[in-house]
Amino acid sequence: MERLDLYKCQICGNLVEVILSGSGELVCCGQPMEKIEPQTHEQAFMEKHVPIFIETENGEEIRVGEVLHPMIEEHHIMFIEAISRDRNRALLQYYYPGDIPKMFTDEKFVKAREYCNIHGLWEGEKK
Repeated sequence: MERLDLYKCQICGNLVEVILSGSGELVCCGQPMEKIEPQTHEQAFMEKHVPIFIETENGEEIRVGEVLHPMIEEHHIMFIEAISRDRNRALLQYYYPGDIPKMFTDEKFVKAREYCNIHGLWEGEKK
């Protein structure tokens, strides 16, 4: 278990991020939680999920997909998290149906991940 790893309860759906790692096991609803591994590439038939970085004159935009991910009640992005190279800094922003799945920052991050309510965790890196 490492800092910023994500774990999910397969019973109730709780999602937990490790802030400081210890030697114990994460348990929810009486069962060990499962570590979530992000998907990193698109499948041709799926909508765009990989976070991408776009340089702007005021900093950086992190968006979900070349064509923005849908943000309807049935299918939407729940959060975007930007992560520094050394994993010592993270910026997390939550989203709701109707929001635009973009994050703006004036800091330099090298990795971003997002969580889709249907398709799970996806990760993208700055090129």
